Amino acid sequence: MSDVNAELPTILVGPILRRVEANRLVIWLLTTAEVPLGLKLTCDGQTLLERELSGEDVWTLPLGERCWLRLVDIEPDSDFPLDSSIEYDLSYKDADRWVSLAEWGSELLYPGESLPSFQVKSRLGAIFHGSCRKPHHPGADGMARADTWLEQHRNEPDTWPAVMMLSGDQIYADDVAGPMLVACHELSDRLGLWHEQFEDACVADTSELVSSEHCYYQRERLLPEGKTGETARRSLFSGVKKPIFTSDNAHNHLISFAEMIAAYCLAWSPCAWSELKLALPDGLDDQQTTLYYQEREVIDAFREQLPRVRRVMAHLPTYMIFDDHDVTDDWNLSAAWEVSAYGHPFSRRIIGNALIAYLLCQGLGNNPGPLKKNLGEPVERWLGDRRPAPHDELIETLTRFEGWDYLIPMEPAVLVLDTRTRRWRAESNLASPSGLMDWEALTELQQQLLDREAVVLVSAAPVFGVKLIETVQKVFTWFGHPLMVDAENWMAHPGAANVMLNIFRHTRTPKHFVILSGDVHYSFVYDIEIRFRKGGPKIWQITSSGLKNEFPDRLLKVFDRLNRWLYAPWSPLNWFTRRRRMRVSPRRPEGADEGCRLVNSSGMGLVRFAADGEPEEVWQLGADGRDTRFSLSDEEEHWG
Repeated sequence: MSDVNAELPTILVGPILRRVEANRLVIWLLTTAEVPLGLKLTCDGQTLLERELSGEDVWTLPLGERCWLRLVDIEPDSDFPLDSSIEYDLSYKDADRWVSLAEWGSELLYPGESLPSFQVKSRLGAIFHGSCRKPHHPGADGMARADTWLEQHRNEPDTWPAVMMLSGDQIYADDVAGPMLVACHELSDRLGLWHEQFEDACVADTSELVSSEHCYYQRERLLPEGKTGETARRSLFSGVKKPIFTSDNAHNHLISFAEMIAAYCLAWSPCAWSELKLALPDGLDDQQTTLYYQEREVIDAFREQLPRVRRVMAHLPTYMIFDDHDVTDDWNLSAAWEVSAYGHPFSRRIIGNALIAYLLCQGLGNNPGPLKKNLGEPVERWLGDRRPAPHDELIETLTRFEGWDYLIPMEPAVLVLDTRTRRWRAESNLASPSGLMDWEALTELQQQLLDREAVVLVSAAPVFGVKLIETVQKVFTWFGHPLMVDAENWMAHPGAANVMLNIFRHTRTPKHFVILSGDVHYSFVYDIEIRFRKGGPKIWQITSSGLKNEFPDRLLKVFDRLNRWLYAPWSPLNWFTRRRRMRVSPRRPEGADEGCRLVNSSGMGLVRFAADGEPEEVWQLGADGRDTRFSLSDEEEHWG
């Protein structure tokens, strides 16, 4: 194990730029001491703000004996200048001396910079977007690729994206490599992250969890069993019987609050890995030992790219929303799953811990005001008490909370959807997939859309997906096994599908809809128009997935070609789809094999917008350095 008493850097994670507006600046970071913070902002040599931050400026939450979350939330006396580079110096006080960011965080600077900078864009000229970043997936990191792009354009800040949108699976709580879990425990010890007790579990508390013989590569033996047959099924591909937590890779599923917080630290900061030994755990068999060392090589490569990940997040306003793996695979997929998962105290605690970690590490930075107002008091009560009762009360509050969606006020506006917690549950068959948003949530969405000229919708799952793959999911749902194929798509639930499609057809809907999605582990672009209607809205489905994940390559090529053949314009199958009133044309990835429309490459999506909100350039910036541009279609290939 690592040396708990080894010196830790004062700024462990961050700074991460979060919500940035003309009248607001939000910065998220974790510190290993409750030190005073200072902030100085300058633009073209003029000081915009300079002060030691007070308790009103920084929300400080103790996550452990040597770990504090610091949410800097500043509203300046006068608006920040638009479209200008604003340098920021986030300093901390060490004894009687202020330590500048240029001193403690010089690795965050691009060549030629004395301090990191950001811009408050007057319009959404461009956006980075991506999802699905699994540390132990072999291959490079799309977030590091985004940093390389910024460095290459460091003298052209006007061309930089206005924001970076991470649309799900920022961590994989349900799919963790052995070395990553070991690192979580070492870091947790170093930071003194809070322990907890468990109810109705095989282990009484976090100490027993870590010392259990099933701690590594055998956690499925610790995870609770479901109360319904639906939650214990056999996977088509892996042949592994599932408990409540349906991930095929639940052997190292994160369980405790401390593990969740440590996972975020390790995903975002190279400093969190400092002094960690990653020693081989005791009790592993030969197969597990071999796997551990194989995973160790991939994790080591992941660590090497973290300085770039940290740097890009220090320069671009970064917004986030959850998807399933931030909590667990098949999270809220069906009403039957919910009954089973939330009805067991231990599984409810695991889900709740993931939601608390999401709130603290992702959600707060998106929209601090409403979240602090509605959730701040129960969070502070639990962190100040740390007994089971306030812990469970906080989880109860989070599972009922309906304010995870948010708006980024730009032109065009960016509406980020919560497609996980406000599900439209199937009433006739609880085992059927739930709609990704219920009627009330969709009605609220429509109200936000009325009379806008253009809008960007962020939906973790594509609204317009690959029809063949959705059909395969539908077939398995018919046979009562939606969990086998993760049957989570907008068309899987009739109510949600019809309401969403009717929103696009509403006469007061925006003229331009851009839908940004991830989730599926491949990338594509569709141009969509409403058939038999003049002057209707133009819709673009732009999917970039994953940041560090990919679909099985040979299988995707089969799906790609079969999809084009089976759903060609002349195919009668189109008239059996819910999208039969839509004309869907896939864009061609330049340089791809003839007939391919899906790009299977880890990377970061880049979209550039015209003044009216129409996407004029769409790229998949490959993590391996090979970038793909999606060109305009010269034929209409799909109906429906």
